[in-house]
Amino acid sequence: MDTTRWERFVPRDDDIVITTSYKAGTTWLQGICAALVFQAPQPPVAQDDLSPWLDANFAPIDEVLAQLESLTNRRYIKTHSPADSIPHYENVKYIFVGRDGPDVFMSMWNHWHNMQPEFVDMLNNAPDRVGPTLPLPPDDAGKAFDEWLARGSFAWESDGYPFWSHLTHAKTWWACRTLENILFVHFADLLVDLDGEMRKISSFLDIPVNEEIWPELIDAVSFANMKANATMMAPGASKGAWKDNSNFFHKGTNRRWEGVLDHNQIARYRALAKAQLESDLEAWLEHRE
Repeated sequence: MDTTRWERFVPRDDDIVITTSYKAGTTWLQGICAALVFQAPQPPVAQDDLSPWLDANFAPIDEVLAQLESLTNRRYIKTHSPADSIPHYENVKYIFVGRDGPDVFMSMWNHWHNMQPEFVDMLNNAPDRVGPTLPLPPDDAGKAFDEWLARGSFAWESDGYPFWSHLTHAKTWWACRTLENILFVHFADLLVDLDGEMRKISSFLDIPVNEEIWPELIDAVSFANMKANATMMAPGASKGAWKDNSNFFHKGTNRRWEGVLDHNQIARYRALAKAQLESDLEAWLEHRE
């Protein structure tokens, strides 16, 4: 990632920015935004052509900005950057999606193993790459989790390897929670009440709910239908990034770490979250009262 790529971005008054650390519902929110923006079960073209990850140097910034400028629909853009590293625009709506850390790790573990080795090589050799390289995934999830907790990829982070800190990302966006143009959504709430959460998102984006087509839109962004439509909906699916496009949407459930990570490992994560986060953010991410 190179957050300086935002310096040349020119926002429109109705732009939407979706932000997560990673594996917390980014693509789900892109699907929801597509359904709301186009008022249709699926976007007119693949999400790769509609919703770029602006600060990832997968393509030259001139190409990404030209792609965004050519869009005539309401734009929804994703970022995985901390809030203190990108500009904030008063005329842009931001949607932050949170998820419990062990669930993020398990989804990331599948994501990492689903990457084509050629795609990893492309990332590591991208022109003007900023940040550390990404290794091929190991076989032992427990050891990888221990390293994820105890090692950072950057000098200013102490966890998150080989990606970046889920906790630091959440902390920076939580500091902005009183701003009227930021909405916080939790992955667990999307799982149990997709209709209610999507209505909340629609209201935040000032998009009226059309009750006649609403059930069709809800059905289209269910996990099963997003998985079935992975070639259209998954990022990188049209670029050959994944061994299996549909496996980008792996399970869509929480607590898959049970039986993979032991109680001591979960306790270490909880202790780290308690040490790094405000108590209300810690509780919100864990999704406990």
